[in-house]
Amino acid sequence: MSASVAPRPAAASGSRRSPTLEAARQAIVSCEACPRLRSYCQRIAREKKAAHRGETYWGRPVPGFGDPRARLLIVGLAPAAHGANRTGRVFTGDGSGDFLMRALHENGFASIPTARRAEDGLRLDDAYILSVVRCAPPDNKPTPDEIARCRVHLRAELAALPRVRVVVALGKIGWDGYLAYLRETAGDTSPARPSGPRPVFGHGAVATFDEGPTLLGSYHPSRQNTNTGRLTAPMLASVFAEARRLLS
Repeated sequence: MSASVAPRPAAASGSRRSPTLEAARQAIVSCEACPRLRSYCQRIAREKKAAHRGETYWGRPVPGFGDPRARLLIVGLAPAAHGANRTGRVFTGDGSGDFLMRALHENGFASIPTARRAEDGLRLDDAYILSVVRCAPPDNKPTPDEIARCRVHLRAELAALPRVRVVVALGKIGWDGYLAYLRETAGDTSPARPSGPRPVFGHGAVATFDEGPTLLGSYHPSRQNTNTGRLTAPMLASVFAEARRLLS
């Protein structure tokens, strides 16, 4: 039995996507590189959560979302099983999406402070969100091989976002994933690599480069972090306030 998947696209907001960004999106949505993840997403789309029993799940890899002219890039971990894997839009349909959008809205990057469904009218201004892994992983734990295979999509979307000046990594996997991208694309002697020791992840961490975007770290807005108080709304808002300051 095949998964029931939503026919709607996970559309970007703001101005029209560039052909390059659209090509990256199509490659992501059709990707079958990780059988374990594809099987899990399809099973979740069939079985569903009781609260969403009457909905049609997206059940496919989830592309990035936002402004094609963004100067701020936000790098997350992976779609939530009943969040983006259900709605087809990253950080949409679960509590972590609302927590993130509130901080973005407070700092002028999001048109509304919630992300409940793909057709809610949310628009990102000067910001673009993507994940290191594009399929929901079991227990939110992708394998190192799955992360590495998915990096081709990070490279493709970043190649289509030439204006990025600040990167906010949500969680250590997002942080490490972006640094791995730099290692693969910039080369050992590139000024886009860190000029000192490998940057260490932490909430509020800052990594600067001789050239290229500044990297900021934040704890991931997962329910585990927000419900325990490890990450509070003011803490997350302060990271995006710093991003706004750097862009200004």
